[in-house]
Amino acid sequence: MTSGHLEVEAKYDVGHDFVLPSLEGLDGVATVDPPVEHGLEAVYHDTADLRLLRARVTLRRREGGPDAGWHLKLPAGAARRELHAPLGRAVKRPPRALVAPVVGLLRGAPTGPVATLRTRRVVTVLRDADGRVLAEVADDTVSATALADGAGRPAEAHTWREVEVELGDGDATLAAAVGERLTAAGARPSAAASKVGRVLARRLPQEDAPAGRGGKKEGPRAGEFVRTALREQLADLGAADVRLRTEQPDAVHQVRVAARRLRSTLAAFRNVLDREATRPLREELAWLGRVLAQARDDEVALARLRAVVAAEPDELVIGPVAARLQQHQLREERAGLDRALETLSGPRYLRLLDGLHGLVSDPPFTERAAGRLQPALRDAVRRSVRRLRRHIRSARRAPEADRQQALHAVRKAAKRVRYATRIAAPELGGAKDVVRSAKRIQQVLGEAQDTVVTRELCRRFGIAAFAEGENAFTFGRLHALEQARAEQAERAFWELEPEVRPVLKKAARQRAS
Repeated sequence: MTSGHLEVEAKYDVGHDFVLPSLEGLDGVATVDPPVEHGLEAVYHDTADLRLLRARVTLRRREGGPDAGWHLKLPAGAARRELHAPLGRAVKRPPRALVAPVVGLLRGAPTGPVATLRTRRVVTVLRDADGRVLAEVADDTVSATALADGAGRPAEAHTWREVEVELGDGDATLAAAVGERLTAAGARPSAAASKVGRVLARRLPQEDAPAGRGGKKEGPRAGEFVRTALREQLADLGAADVRLRTEQPDAVHQVRVAARRLRSTLAAFRNVLDREATRPLREELAWLGRVLAQARDDEVALARLRAVVAAEPDELVIGPVAARLQQHQLREERAGLDRALETLSGPRYLRLLDGLHGLVSDPPFTERAAGRLQPALRDAVRRSVRRLRRHIRSARRAPEADRQQALHAVRKAAKRVRYATRIAAPELGGAKDVVRSAKRIQQVLGEAQDTVVTRELCRRFGIAAFAEGENAFTFGRLHALEQARAEQAERAFWELEPEVRPVLKKAARQRAS
C-alpha cells in the first residue's frame, strides 16, 4: 500500500550557532507548539549514475519520526509529490509500488544505496484557531555520507544545519512571513533542492562537451546548442513520463508533446545531426505519438461534444444524449490511460528512451556541427518554413475530396515550424514572428482537424442510439454543427494565409551564411 501528498517547502541554510527566532504573532497563527525532537536515519537509493537525482527525484528508506517508511519524492512544479510506503522487511530493495512511477527514468538500471543521512530534527508546529497544522518548521542538524561507489570514489562525510518550512493548511503568505523572520535572524535561502542533492552534488555526471566526428575535445557551437536543446526536451519527456505513470491530469498529452518536440528537433537539425543515424529515433517517436493519439483525440472530442450539448436548447436534445457522452468519456479516459500505461511499460518504449539518452550522450554530429550557431539555426528555420509553404501550395491546388488531408498536412508542417523556430527564437531576429504565424495556422486548422474526430464520434453514437431504439436526431445535428465548424475553420485559414505569407516568405529566403 502506498499513500501520497503534495509537499510544499522552503529550505534555509543556517550556521551551527543559529538561534531559531520566535514564531509567535504571525498572521493567522493562533498557537505555536513546543518544539519536539526526532532522530532520523535515512538511506537514499539511486542508480550508479544517479538517474533519479538528475531528474530531481529522490528515493529513500527512513527510520524514526512520525513518517518512517519508504519515500519517493517527485517534481510537481514548485512543489514535490511525495509517495509513501511502510518500512516492511525490505532494506536493500524499495517496494515495487514506489519504483513503478520511475521505470522510465531508471530504464532497467538497478538501484542501490548511494548516501546515508542522520538528522537531529527539532520540529515546531504552527496552528490556527481550530488546531489545524498551518506549517511545520524543522530545525535539522545533519550528518551525511556519500557512500563509496563502483567508480572508485571513496566515501565522503558532510555536516550542516538547515531549517525547513513545510506548509500544511497554510498558504504562501505564511511561508513568506516565516521566511522573513528566519532571514532576519541570519538564515539564507538554500540553493540545494534536497539533502541528498547537497551530499551528492559533486558526483552528478558533468555533461562533457561533445567530441564530434573529428575527435575535438571542445564542443562545436552549433552542435552543442542542439545537444543542449535535446537534453532539455528529453528531460521534459522524462518528467511527463513520471506524471503519466502517477496518473496526473493531462499527462498523456504532455508525453505526446514532449515526443513531438524531440522528433521535430531531430528533423529540423538534420544539418547538424546525421539524418541516417537519427532516422530510427524519429520513426519511433512518430510511433509513440500515434499510439497515444487516440486517447488524447477522444478526450478532446468528447469534451467538445459535451460542451456543445450543454449549450443546446433543451428541445433540440432528444434522448439520453448527455448521459451517453458522459459514460463514454469516463470509459474512454480509463481505457486510454490504460493503453498509454501499457505502452510506457513495454520494451519498445524503453528501447526508445535508451536510444535518445545515447544520442544525447554521444551525438552523431555532422561537419556542420562545428560551425557557427546562427547559420545552422537559419538553415533549420528556412527548411521547415519552405516545407510549410509547399504544403500550403498543395492544399490550394488539392481537389475538394483531398482538401481535408492536405490541410492536415499544413497543420503538421506548421507545428514543426513552430517547434523548430521556438528553439532558434532567442538567437535569431524575426524568429518570433515566424513562431506566431505558425501558431496561428496550427490553431485555426486544429479546429478543422478536431472535427474529424467529433464527426466520426457523432456518426457512431447515432448508429448506436438508433440500434437501441433511441431518437438519433441530436447526434445528426451535432454532426452538422461540427461540419459547419470545419468549413468555417477552412475559410478562416484561407483568410489568414495572406497575412502570414510575407513572414513565411521572408523566413524561407533567409541565407544560412
